[in-house]
Amino acid sequence: MEKRVIETLEKVRPMLQRDGGDVKFISASEDGIVKVELQGACAGCPGAKMTLKAVSEKILKEEVPQVKEVIGV
Repeated sequence: MEKRVIETLEKVRPMLQRDGGDVKFISASEDGIVKVELQGACAGCPGAKMTLKAVSEKILKEEVPQVKEVIGV
């Protein structure tokens, strides 16, 4: 699952990079919890939590069915 999560995050990254941000993969657990770190402009953005859930989590759940939740660290 970890490899598929990393590959899918590569699809998410350009969307975040357009706004000066980025996402870094931290870990993926067997129970479907993915931990990522928002970087750049996304790290301090007031909408970071919404970006994490509405963009990263939505795409990861669509592409990798084992993903249950994405958490920012």
